[in-house]
Amino acid sequence: MIAQMDTGHLADAVRDIDLALEVPHRGIRAIVWQWGRRGAGPRFAAALADGMRLIPGTEVVLSLSTGAEILRGPDPPDCQFPVATYSSVSGLTCQWLRAPFIVARLARRLAALDPDLAICAMPGPLDLMVLAALRWTGTPSVVIVHDADPHPGDMTPFLMFLQRRLIRRADAVAVLSQHVAERLRQQRVVDPNRLFVVSHPPFVFGPPPQPPRVHGGPLRLLCFGRLLPYKGLDLLVGAVRQLEAQPGWELRVVGSGPESAELAALRALPSVTVENRWVPEEEIGALIAWCDALVLPYREASQSGVAPAVIAARRSVVSTRVGGLVEQLDGESLATLCEPDAASLAAALRGVLHAPPPSERDMAPVDISLAWRDVAERLLGRAMSRSRSAPLPHFGRGRRA
Repeated sequence: MIAQMDTGHLADAVRDIDLALEVPHRGIRAIVWQWGRRGAGPRFAAALADGMRLIPGTEVVLSLSTGAEILRGPDPPDCQFPVATYSSVSGLTCQWLRAPFIVARLARRLAALDPDLAICAMPGPLDLMVLAALRWTGTPSVVIVHDADPHPGDMTPFLMFLQRRLIRRADAVAVLSQHVAERLRQQRVVDPNRLFVVSHPPFVFGPPPQPPRVHGGPLRLLCFGRLLPYKGLDLLVGAVRQLEAQPGWELRVVGSGPESAELAALRALPSVTVENRWVPEEEIGALIAWCDALVLPYREASQSGVAPAVIAARRSVVSTRVGGLVEQLDGESLATLCEPDAASLAAALRGVLHAPPPSERDMAPVDISLAWRDVAERLLGRAMSRSRSAPLPHFGRGRRA
């Protein structure tokens, strides 16, 4: 078994054992920040902060944008460091023009908090200012990178440029799949000694739903997320056409994206509903509860945030075998992986359609809070070990004893 591991993975495993024995993260104060307004970023930051709070002796300060959608939901996270950011491109430009003043103000606030570590939960356009303030106060930083490359259809080349600068300046970089780690190594934007991998635990969207298929109707398939070319909507069209003659299923395609020929083709198919819209945070739980199985027909992927949430709700996942989805879902009893072509996807969907209901073992509840705690422990252990082996020069006020 060890002979089959490459030396990089073996070294990572040895370091993980050392860190588990050392437990270097007890009694620290950390800041977790993510200043996006919508999407997975703020939720990832909030869940990570909650996981860290389960570690004895760890203080956590969560920093979100005052405009974050998650703060307006029915169960907002405990955000002790809200920051007014921007709501338009012109507002973002104004923030950049005021960068020296923003950095100075941030440095003062950070010095008052006196953290041992700061973690960027998902990169955004203002994070280089945060990193500048952290360096002034002498606070080590970790950036969690979700994507190494822009996906086809993403209009974010400038944001990727900012992310690469952020990666080069951070003290440590965490990624959510070996796939993304390998791409960063190939791009040579990060020292491999500063790079490590953690898993993507499930998000929680409301109370646990009823078991799948108890509704007694057709199998409910859901394709949910941004409706962009890399999501494989063309593969979904081809697969669904092959399922047309088979009764007993319905498909909802829900998410936000530009109108396309693929969406028009899906709308024209029987048993398919397309909802091209932004889905608010408070609706996601109901979407997951509605479905019996999630379909991920991706042509490429770093990893999936929705797949763990659906599996935690004890729903099945049908996914193409691409990118980080392979390591994320391989071996999961509720997941079916197929090749990224319409025929393979159709065959996998037929398998789910004719499969018996999930077993009691598959339906066993998952303690999601412990999953986030475990990721937080690994992240803190690696980050604090890195900060001790290569400490930053201290420019701020005195640190806690």
